[in-house]
Amino acid sequence: MRTMRAARFHPASGKLGVEEVPVPRPGPGEALVKVAACGICHSDLSLLNGVFHTDLPSITPGHEAAGTIDELGSPVPGWQRGDRVVVHAGRACGACPACVSGSAIDDCERVQIMAFDYDGAWAEYVLVPVGALVRVPDSIPLERAAILADAVSTPYAAVIDTAAVRPAESVGVWGLGGIGTHALQAARLAGAAPVIGLDPLPAARERALELGADHTLDPTAEDALDRIAELTGGRGLKVAIDAVGRAGTIAQANRALGHRGRLVLVGMSMDRVELGPLAAFTRDRHSVTGHLGYRKEHIEQLVDLVAAGRLDISRSISAELPLSEIAEGVRRLEHKEGNPIRIVIRP
Repeated sequence: MRTMRAARFHPASGKLGVEEVPVPRPGPGEALVKVAACGICHSDLSLLNGVFHTDLPSITPGHEAAGTIDELGSPVPGWQRGDRVVVHAGRACGACPACVSGSAIDDCERVQIMAFDYDGAWAEYVLVPVGALVRVPDSIPLERAAILADAVSTPYAAVIDTAAVRPAESVGVWGLGGIGTHALQAARLAGAAPVIGLDPLPAARERALELGADHTLDPTAEDALDRIAELTGGRGLKVAIDAVGRAGTIAQANRALGHRGRLVLVGMSMDRVELGPLAAFTRDRHSVTGHLGYRKEHIEQLVDLVAAGRLDISRSISAELPLSEIAEGVRRLEHKEGNPIRIVIRP
């Protein structure tokens, strides 16, 4: 029996450690991918600290993965061993009305999420549906391709689809870590103007300016909302994206909206959300939408954009660590050590 090293999380004890486990065998319609890199995401932290839950007694976290096909469970036209791929972190449930009718993974009504419903990719190998694979050209390093599957695709989908940002619309992004930084870049891709980044860390604000923000502000400053009004010609924001997930930042983002402004909630926590007086909220026709994840087509689009040089994520990898140092990577992200955009594991 082939074995591999994998980071295993045991929810009952809260322990995370690298263990030797069997290499999974792919069945029909499945692919075994040799992992080249996998990102460490705040969603992973939410699993480890109990905010998110899994029904499994133990699980391998990690849902931002890229690598090469090691084995196919059955012949699949267009795919072969050695192909470079990034993995959509979901699989169809197979039982909902959409699945029964033969729809694609993006249409599944109860899609299962890698690293929460089935084993993820903080491991040497990961087992995934062939339908989750997206081809990666040789021009894109696999560690950069890995973070397209969430760190880049989730904020991209929030900007392009959920917020439906249009050219010349003003956009503000609260929180300039992995999600917020890429949300800024996506807003610029969509033609937003001005693009305003908000973060209490000076280093995060400086980096955002280098990556395309028109302006950056400290959200804790007393005049933060006045400055947003000034930068938008007194009109307020058309779109506010909260990548923090805290009640205070969400309330501030809502107050920064102008008439018919759209607030998109991407950050996650257990905070209770209050948006202020209903009359003011309805008078200005604000809309608030929660956002989670992405569609496979978004990863495909991002691969094309990166390959064409339209999107630069060369600075998005803040550190690369071996699998044996997964606990250290988690610690760095949790404490924001070094102000990381994304830390990746290289099994």
